[in-house]
Amino acid sequence: MSAEVVVNVPVQARLLEKRRESPDTFTLTLESPPSISGGKFFFAPGQFNMLGVPGLGEVPISISGDPANPKKLVHTVRAVGNITEAITATHPGACLTVRGPFGAGWPVDQTRTGSKEIIVVAGGVGLPPLRPAIYHFLANPALYPVVTLLYGARNPLDLVFKRELEQWTKRSRMRVEITVDRAGSSGWLGRVGVVTNLIGQVKFNPDRVTALVCGPEIMLRYTLMELEKRGVGPANIYVSMERNMQCGTRFCGHCQWGPYFICKDGPVFRYDHIKDWFSLQEI
Repeated sequence: MSAEVVVNVPVQARLLEKRRESPDTFTLTLESPPSISGGKFFFAPGQFNMLGVPGLGEVPISISGDPANPKKLVHTVRAVGNITEAITATHPGACLTVRGPFGAGWPVDQTRTGSKEIIVVAGGVGLPPLRPAIYHFLANPALYPVVTLLYGARNPLDLVFKRELEQWTKRSRMRVEITVDRAGSSGWLGRVGVVTNLIGQVKFNPDRVTALVCGPEIMLRYTLMELEKRGVGPANIYVSMERNMQCGTRFCGHCQWGPYFICKDGPVFRYDHIKDWFSLQEI
């Protein structure tokens, strides 16, 4: 992977494509700004950008595209506030502002030695920040021969990347297990239950596993508990705390968490580094 250039001043990037993933979530494909590294926006899996609307503001959003394709900049955005609603309302051809990439990413280089199995656990819109790492694992089968994805959402409509999930399930070297909390009247024929239930149902060697986890905080807590019950050591578990970020630049202090600023020291942390803080409430 080429060395990344960090853009600290917002630049405009043209929106090429917008695809609805769920009722309130969209994947936006931007043209990498021509002024940056000859139109190539390099990033590491797990990093984020500050994405915004000119004149309105910006928010931290993890990059959800393929790190091997730096000519396109992909973000999957859930509309949950004024700025994200404006971002997702933007039409192809218009421009958004972007700066970055920022933050610590997933340990795709560290996992090349020692661990031979990868387990990815995602809840809801926790899958987009993990997708670049999945792309990297699948592109390097000799380094990562076993990749397991455990993915859960509140209901079938909230599942993102549905077409890609179907493609991944057909890959011989990737195991994909999907569940929803509630099937409702959607005609869903798959698993029903929380994603943590899947951890006890898949076979893996805990001494050879690296686990990557991203999702709502309550899901994170129970996932970490279940992984430890299965014998996965805290030093082999990585967790993204990206949902706690606000300004993305350590300016507002919103994401201060014990001795850490999530936007600067994270958003991805090794679990043994944060375990003591993770167990405390109101931090």
